[in-house]
Amino acid sequence: MRTITHINDGWLYYAGETEDCCAKICDESAYTGVRLPHTNLELPYNNFNERDFQFISCYRRKINLQPQTGKRVFLHFEGVMAAAKVYYNGVFLTEHLGGYTPFTCELTGLVTGGEDTLAVLVDATERNDIPPFGYVIDYLTYGGIYREVWLEETEEVYLWNAQVKPKKSGDKWIVETNAYIDNVCASCGAASLRLHMTGPDGSLVSTEFPIELDCEKRQIIPVTFEANDVLIWDIESPNLYEMKLEFLFAEQAVDEYVCRFGFREAAFTPEGFFLNGKRVKLRGLNRHQSYPYVGYAMPKRAQEDDAQLLKYELGVNIVRTSHYPQSRHFLNRCDELGLLVFEEIPGWQHIGGDEWKKNTMIALTEMVERDWNHPSIILWGVRINESRDDDEFYQATNALAHRLDPTRQTGGVRNFEKSCLFEDVYTYNDFVHSGNNEPLKKPNQVTDQRAAYMVTEHNGHMYPTKKFDCEEKRVEHALRHLRVMDRMYSDPQISGSIGWCMSDYNTHKDFGSGDKICYHGVTDMFRLPKDAAAAYRSQTDDAVVMEVASGMHHGERAASSLGCVYVFTNCDSVKLYKNGEYIGVYYPDRKTFPNLPHPPVAIRDLIGEQISKHEGLSQKDAERIKRVFEAIVRYGDKSLPIKYKLMMGYAMLKHHYSYQNAVTLYERYVVGWGSETTEYQFEGYMKDQLAATLVRGASYSAGLRITPETLTLTEGETYDVCRIMLEHVDQYGAVMPYSNEAVYVSVSGAGELIGSALISLTGGSTAFWVKSTGAGEILVSAESERFGKQELRLSVEAAR
Repeated sequence: MRTITHINDGWLYYAGETEDCCAKICDESAYTGVRLPHTNLELPYNNFNERDFQFISCYRRKINLQPQTGKRVFLHFEGVMAAAKVYYNGVFLTEHLGGYTPFTCELTGLVTGGEDTLAVLVDATERNDIPPFGYVIDYLTYGGIYREVWLEETEEVYLWNAQVKPKKSGDKWIVETNAYIDNVCASCGAASLRLHMTGPDGSLVSTEFPIELDCEKRQIIPVTFEANDVLIWDIESPNLYEMKLEFLFAEQAVDEYVCRFGFREAAFTPEGFFLNGKRVKLRGLNRHQSYPYVGYAMPKRAQEDDAQLLKYELGVNIVRTSHYPQSRHFLNRCDELGLLVFEEIPGWQHIGGDEWKKNTMIALTEMVERDWNHPSIILWGVRINESRDDDEFYQATNALAHRLDPTRQTGGVRNFEKSCLFEDVYTYNDFVHSGNNEPLKKPNQVTDQRAAYMVTEHNGHMYPTKKFDCEEKRVEHALRHLRVMDRMYSDPQISGSIGWCMSDYNTHKDFGSGDKICYHGVTDMFRLPKDAAAAYRSQTDDAVVMEVASGMHHGERAASSLGCVYVFTNCDSVKLYKNGEYIGVYYPDRKTFPNLPHPPVAIRDLIGEQISKHEGLSQKDAERIKRVFEAIVRYGDKSLPIKYKLMMGYAMLKHHYSYQNAVTLYERYVVGWGSETTEYQFEGYMKDQLAATLVRGASYSAGLRITPETLTLTEGETYDVCRIMLEHVDQYGAVMPYSNEAVYVSVSGAGELIGSALISLTGGSTAFWVKSTGAGEILVSAESERFGKQELRLSVEAAR
């Protein structure tokens, strides 16, 4: 039977290449100890040279493994960026080109039983023979052995993969399973395959099939059985089954292979997307797998946290792995959460030569063979993102994906109209919306074919928005995403829209804001939300959502007028109180957003009946003055239309107001001047019951809030990480968006800090990650001149 040994600890690293770096014996005095995942160079947060990490480096590790008669030994890499040459005791084993997919080397016959040496030469340069390279790309790829590595010992004949393909037939399900057998020793004869299917409810179905080894070195054994009363995998109930395959030869259990899968039907059609026969509108975001400082090199917890962020904090039901295959941990968590996935091959606009295309086909094969059992994956991306048409190439990629996995449809992301379509879904990046025009093109404007259609990017570079931008820009950013989603919901032909993008990310000099960051995310690089994040989250029904997209500070807005205040909420109505006095009740803006599940509440009247109540005016006269004030906000006093001037003149004559009296009224009820404090209370109601309360207004600092995502880390296959958020909050608990306080962070004990120790808040908040260095306790302190020192203790448990 097989054994797996994780070898993510005990590595030595050298940021360069020497003559003996791949030899069995090497001068390692200049090497430093590292753990995997590892980035070849920690980068600053921004404003760095993008070529700094583009170099060749060397990783070395000692292997102490006793060879066993009749056993084979394999070395598995999940991801090395961008090219890797692997040596064992100085013997060259293989070169793998491409950093986003896994590869395996065989060590059988090379393991000595003594202290062997494994060396990996890692090339992080942007080579023209490896996708996505060859021209410019709008993201960084970093470098290093950034995913996990393990050793695997098997019998001479073993199962190297399994593909489970549940298929509905009438009221029943047929489970087709392909067992992939590696039989390099060319054994022949009778064997058997036992399948044990365990459901989430503990149910167990076991069956055995006689098979015949035919002396081929690699053999695919298809077996089929019927499954009854299964639990369906879907977005709300992601029921996962485990399939354990036992391979028996010569009446002995030889190997065992375990994978997870789900029973579900997914279909893109010209009438929309259907999951298990039910139409589902796909509302999603694109994800880059990068993080501040360490790029791609983050372990399991960080990958899983991103899936949870998308599902729970951003409220989406689909994610696109832009623009490459991503971590198995991320995909596993998507399976568990019911988060749908569009996974695509590496690339960005450029199509290279023959060698480049060959490596693309290899990456496509490695992607599909690794991920074909994930029920969350509903679409394979078989086109280079936003590339030109290349009929021969894309006919080949599409055919390969369908041959490897006939159970899933294919798509190919374009950014131009009338493209040749070989895939099943016309996936299109639609950046038509610029604020005051149509949010999306109609499908028949983009393609002449009546095909399944999905928007795979929108907004993004059309309106880059920083977390510390002015309030009006942050709100407009959110509204642009909502306008696109509203149009998507209105058209049954559009299966869904996937916004650009989940988080800000580092990029090349040709893109972004000049500091090597693209500020296109609905969250920042630390996964902290912008207003657009609340716009997405408000479309869900899983929990009460109510976020006021304003600090309610008049001076922040043009002309010192709040104008329209948006509340991103799934509540039925919102009541507003000013300084304890009822102003009004407001409802979702279905006139502007008629198709959204939950339109925002747009509060345009912040005065209510205050003028009539406090100035002794009739309701009619008070409404007239209020209309004038609203017009002044809209047009400005210099450009006020004549009818409003006449209305105000009439009111001034009737009530004997001087010009100064009128100005004072405006300042009191519109600008809010003169009161000791101004406090707004928002109450969200669902089915006439109070569901949420928020208070905003004249604010003052209440301190620095420090929030860890967990208090317990676990040393498993490798180190663990914990994200810790720092937020400068006011007396209402709201983040103060223009605070840039400096904070010094120190970490001691069984952990270390990722990134810089001296950090500043951006947009009132920031975050950092702490990584474990072993079992024990981690002491984290955050200290600043203004807030003093706060301490936090985390525990690190040893792997069970």
